[in-house]
Amino acid sequence: MLIKVLVVGRLKDRAIQARCDEFAKWLGPYAKLEVQELPDSNVAKEGQAILKALERDRGAALVALSEEGKEFTSVKFAEVLGKFDRKVVFVIGGPYGLAPEIRVKADLLWSLSRLTFTHELARLLLFEQLFRAVNILHGGSYHNP
Repeated sequence: MLIKVLVVGRLKDRAIQARCDEFAKWLGPYAKLEVQELPDSNVAKEGQAILKALERDRGAALVALSEEGKEFTSVKFAEVLGKFDRKVVFVIGGPYGLAPEIRVKADLLWSLSRLTFTHELARLLLFEQLFRAVNILHGGSYHNP
């Protein structure tokens, strides 16, 4: 499985970076993970930068994290992820959300929660859920229902 995480903004918190690195390492046996960080700016400029970055991933499924998105249990998210038969690009916007053109382009709008998180926490939650999902798909013991 090929997974790309396209994020606006850098991780500044070392503890969160360490946990993201740990989940990325754990993902290794199940999926190839690529992370691309884009500079934060305003929604319009971030949207253009995301669209430009997505040009390199034509044909990939696009999952945009958005508060307007669909919520899943971890098991259901694993099922959804498992149905993708091509590279999957997950997009996390900046502090002011995603440009409308990104939400429209997405194959799936996904909400991690009805709560709002910083992009750093959203990235950590995404990495954890990606690992949990692939672990579920491969019959691992990380997820305890």
